[in-house]
Amino acid sequence: MKVLVSDPIAKEAIELLKTSGIEIVEKTGMSPDELAKVIPEFDGIIVRSATKVTKDVIEAAKNLKVIGRAGVGLDNVDREAAKVKNIKVVNTPAATSISVAELAMGMMFSAARRIPQATFSTKAGKWEKKQFKGFELFGKTLGIIGIGRIGTELAKRAKANGMSVIAYDPYVKESEHAKVVDFDTLLNESDYISLHIPKTDETTHILNKAAFDKMKEGVVIINCARGGVVDEDALYDAIKSGKVRIAAMDVYEVEPAKEHKLFGLDQVIVTPHIGAQTAEGQTRAGVQVAELVRDALKQ
Repeated sequence: MKVLVSDPIAKEAIELLKTSGIEIVEKTGMSPDELAKVIPEFDGIIVRSATKVTKDVIEAAKNLKVIGRAGVGLDNVDREAAKVKNIKVVNTPAATSISVAELAMGMMFSAARRIPQATFSTKAGKWEKKQFKGFELFGKTLGIIGIGRIGTELAKRAKANGMSVIAYDPYVKESEHAKVVDFDTLLNESDYISLHIPKTDETTHILNKAAFDKMKEGVVIINCARGGVVDEDALYDAIKSGKVRIAAMDVYEVEPAKEHKLFGLDQVIVTPHIGAQTAEGQTRAGVQVAELVRDALKQ
């Protein structure tokens, strides 16, 4: 059996596959056209988010039995094309839950105490102590949109910091770690709102102008989920109006996001889609996907 690893994964994952008797070829940075040319010789492929396993790639595959995604989202894999050819698609939805939840929690602390802004100011030789009066998270209400694995991990951490946690999720009736409420209640009552949902037709622009209008004045928005679940134009207007005090974003409608009008606002904290980028999370994701691919090829 021969597996192509087209995005970097943990060395522990590579070793696991090799010791299972699987031949590994590591070749990263390929375009879909380049991938389509080499894929016929492989029985499996492992990707992260960079490689696009398109319909053309899948149709070019002659021996492909499994596509492994080291991570949560499958936006970069054409699952319908894979289904037509009876190719198994596997991923690791739980591997980086803690990593993403911790980033969201860090965003909340950064927003409450304006840590990035204070860092830039102090490094610029200023001493603007009075300008950086912040807020405590203790006693505030966190509204989580999507109380799945990541949302639950965030809820645990927020409650440990003395926050009240409510959640909206049309697929969850109750949660051990949050009070499940309807969407409008979450918008009306939350001091902080954090999104932990995939981007679908149902969730695209779930936070739009109408949603922002229902929120508290000075609400904080955290998006470590997927670009497109927040209407970025509506968010910009909500920040400019003062409705949103601070927004912290790790994902964007268009990525890589090298230029964006939100970047010009001091009230916006940004990172380059690093939610899953921890050593521990990537090791878990790599090892778990390697196990899934190995098992699929043994069937």
